[in-house]
Amino acid sequence: MEKKPLNGRKILITRALEQSGEFTARLKKLGAEVIEFPTIEIAPPKSWGKLDRAISQLKSYDWMIFTSANGVNFFWQRLKEKGKHRDLPSSLKICAIGPATANQLNEKKITVSYMPKEYIAEAILKGFERMPIKGKRILLARAKKARDVLPKGLRKMGGMVDVLEVYQTVRPKGGVKRLRKLLSEERIDAITFTSSSTVDHFVELLKGMDLKKALKDIAIACIGPVTSQTARERGMKVHIQPKEYTIPGLTRAIAKYFGKKFP
Repeated sequence: MEKKPLNGRKILITRALEQSGEFTARLKKLGAEVIEFPTIEIAPPKSWGKLDRAISQLKSYDWMIFTSANGVNFFWQRLKEKGKHRDLPSSLKICAIGPATANQLNEKKITVSYMPKEYIAEAILKGFERMPIKGKRILLARAKKARDVLPKGLRKMGGMVDVLEVYQTVRPKGGVKRLRKLLSEERIDAITFTSSSTVDHFVELLKGMDLKKALKDIAIACIGPVTSQTARERGMKVHIQPKEYTIPGLTRAIAKYFGKKFP
């Protein structure tokens, strides 16, 4: 039998269930036993009002920034529901935070004008520093709960930014008993976090427990620096963070951490 890098390793995924398929498949391909325990659900915004107004005024914007594939999907879902033509104005330039977001846009035949080399908000700002955005209208499509570094930075450069809530992350009901049982009875080797929300909701489920004791001998794997920072602020030690902040990158980093050669 072929020896795979993650043979015998149990890895817990906290990503939203509808998004965990690719990650699960990649880990299983490397021999891991995957436990799916979503600590977030992706839901529509409480109100579509602001998004509907933005859709009706798209021609007035110079840039639209998508910070996740979720943002793309919910925006297009609403566009379709409103019966609008799904081609964006030709004058509107599009920025995608990373390849997963760009792929969703490409599938909708939308050209991405800019994608940063690092897939974080700070890298988007670096790119826009080289562009004449003073006085430009910018539409930022993102989750309800998100850092303010991007809109603040763009406004500092003179951009006129409208922040648009296109979806929200909520904590699934229940799960406390199951999670505590998993941590006490299963020999989990690694827990993965792909956003700050997955970290926050995970820790909330373990409220009242000794977090360090509960996570003893378990490797914590975070998709990028922002998620890692949240994990540390929540009292975790981060063992794994990929150089490329993507699911393939995180998969490779996990395999490498467990001491196997992996390209």
